[in-house]
Amino acid sequence: MKSNVKWFLVQRFLITMFCVYLGVEAINFIYRVALTPAVIVFLETQQIEITGNSNVAVWLLQMLFYFSTDFLPPGVREWVQEELGRVMGGSMNIRITSPLYGGVWGVALHIMIIGGIIVLLLVRLLPYLVGAFCYSRIVTKQFNELLAQEEAQKLARDQRRNLLLSDIAHDIKTPITTICGYSKALSEGVAAKNDRQSYLDAIYAKAMRMDELVTLLFDYVKLESEGFTLHREPGDLAELTREMAAFLYADFEDSGMELVLDILEERVFFDMDRLQLGRAITNLLTNALRYGKAGGRVLVRLQEYELTVADEGEAIDPDFAAHIFEPFTRGDRARSSKGGSGLGHGIAQKIVEMHGGKLLLNQNFGEGYTKAFQMRFPPQ
Repeated sequence: MKSNVKWFLVQRFLITMFCVYLGVEAINFIYRVALTPAVIVFLETQQIEITGNSNVAVWLLQMLFYFSTDFLPPGVREWVQEELGRVMGGSMNIRITSPLYGGVWGVALHIMIIGGIIVLLLVRLLPYLVGAFCYSRIVTKQFNELLAQEEAQKLARDQRRNLLLSDIAHDIKTPITTICGYSKALSEGVAAKNDRQSYLDAIYAKAMRMDELVTLLFDYVKLESEGFTLHREPGDLAELTREMAAFLYADFEDSGMELVLDILEERVFFDMDRLQLGRAITNLLTNALRYGKAGGRVLVRLQEYELTVADEGEAIDPDFAAHIFEPFTRGDRARSSKGGSGLGHGIAQKIVEMHGGKLLLNQNFGEGYTKAFQMRFPPQ
């Protein structure tokens, strides 16, 4: 975002400078074609003769200095005139033959000339003043928009945080309630002997569920925190994908699901944080394991810099799919029976984006698969 704002301001600065250039050229043209001849005619009628080779700006400045230093002795005035010509890169000679110049009319004419020259110089500065004013307005407007965006983002973050805390409380309370109920039944001897093992298994399962939730929550908060950076180093994306698939291979077998691997044999070099990117891949595989079709297939395919995890489970409702990467977003089936936290997709997307890629949901993948999550990374 900062780079976009910087480029926007650079563009507006260049446009402003171009407009200033056009304004300056237009004023120079008007001065050369109309004002300068008119001023010369007026001065000639007052018996003031001006000769030289200065440009318009230097000409006006020299005239201003000349008439402003008119009180100096003639020798000093000519020396000042020569020095001005040398410094300003031009020369100009002014000869006044009017006998009235030393009288009252001469004083009035003197003041009129000085005032007119000042006005003409200010007009020459007008494009720069207008350009500076317009650009300052652009910068101020952009700055205010950035402040408004930051305020909106802060408000959105606060709302997400409140929602996050609410969902955390709900998801942690459910297994705690189960653990408390079963442990109380065991401690009071209410549970039958045949049910004790199932109670212990349930307590263990709920404890593991809480551990999974806390781990995902920790990962999400860490990725969202300011100052967090990836520890990227050159690696093999194909090797990492195979490692993550092998890590969960036994879980797919236990669930009666077929894990189909279509991974390139050659190495796919990519600058990555192996720990974080491996976690993102694991989240997608775990999601396919949890919501895939019982006895169905799960595809893991890597084609150059596109990694796909597809399954044959139920398709995702379009309204729900539009928010699937938001934290704690999940369907009723996930909340009630599958134990999903709604954090896995958001964590995976954040990690992929920090690697310069995109995570997309494709429900038109084909090949018999109902949905596919696809990581797309920039080629290296």
